[in-house]
Amino acid sequence: MRRFLLVSGLSLSLIACGENGKTETAQNENITDTTAVQTEQNTNVPDPIDAVVSDKYSYEMVVEGLKIPWGFTFLPDGSMLITEKNGDIIHFKDGEKIPVKGGPEVYDRGQGGLLDVVLHPDYENNGWIYFTYASKEGSGSGGNTALMRAKLSGDQLTSQEILYKATPNTTKGQHFGSRIAFDKEGYLYFSIGERGERDVYPQDITKDNGKVYRLNDDGSVPADNPFTGQENAVEAIYSYGHRNPQGMILNPETGEIWVHEHGPKGGDEINVVKKGANFGWPVVTYGENYSGTPITDERSKPGMEDPIFYWLPSIAPSGFEYVTSDKFPELKGNLLVGSLKFQYLELLDLDGKKIKKRTKLLENSGRMRDVRQGPDGNIYVAIEGKGIARLTNK
Repeated sequence: MRRFLLVSGLSLSLIACGENGKTETAQNENITDTTAVQTEQNTNVPDPIDAVVSDKYSYEMVVEGLKIPWGFTFLPDGSMLITEKNGDIIHFKDGEKIPVKGGPEVYDRGQGGLLDVVLHPDYENNGWIYFTYASKEGSGSGGNTALMRAKLSGDQLTSQEILYKATPNTTKGQHFGSRIAFDKEGYLYFSIGERGERDVYPQDITKDNGKVYRLNDDGSVPADNPFTGQENAVEAIYSYGHRNPQGMILNPETGEIWVHEHGPKGGDEINVVKKGANFGWPVVTYGENYSGTPITDERSKPGMEDPIFYWLPSIAPSGFEYVTSDKFPELKGNLLVGSLKFQYLELLDLDGKKIKKRTKLLENSGRMRDVRQGPDGNIYVAIEGKGIARLTNK
């Protein structure tokens, strides 16, 4: 069994691989499939649809003066905890930005840095806060994605525990992921991209990277994870064949974990995470190399899970939310996704697991890094170079 689990006390380009530029070169296609646990038949994937534009919405700034706010969450008192890519943690309370000490040592390179932040579902009783970030922990130069938890006491993080650290470290700046979500049973899911090594990691369950992981809230591996007990497998893996998931939600209607992930040139996807499923990257993809050459002529393949939706061209999605609020009844029951490449907020009208319509909101407002529904029912977005904004009707 090969895994790296620690419990202990206790890094702007952002323009790679579907985010905004041509930083990935063509690679040899020497891919070896591994056996997927899932057996469901693939479904027909609908063709991409064009987006319409709505000017019904605007925004007002709530937290200003942020550089790259990667993630944010709301504490029970309505205050906000914000991660900046450079490693800063900010507690925004009563109109004041309070620096939080005791955060992890961050490997701030390329797309790596301090990433997502999520509260434990039972935060009011246990106080646990979870972070993903690029970490230099372990052997070798560079870094890889880690998951930690800690508690907030005043302006200080305490009780820090590193729950997972992907290996190997590398100086590559691409595809760290990473988002976190809890399901209704209290299991913790988080994503790690394939770190710019598409032919090495995503199809290999004995290696980290290009995966969605599932853990218990203390970092231990659930006994019913799909590869538990399999020789040499990374037992924390829940699904594989992912490229770079930067959006993850619990669908409250179905109880499923959904992710969206960056494609290369074309082929950003929305996937419904399933136990042991292989999502195909790079054996199957709707994208192509940034040079315009094909990665593969395969779009779907038996034993590999199809996306429920894909974007063409790529929008470079980051941040994901399922709207349940009555404050915007026309948004309720639908999805919101931030676009880094085209700098808008996208509304996806949802019918079960089908996307019926795409609408661009807040066009030309900046690179949308994250989107969350607040406890007050309002919609908040993290905009690079600006801060945290609240959606408003014009």
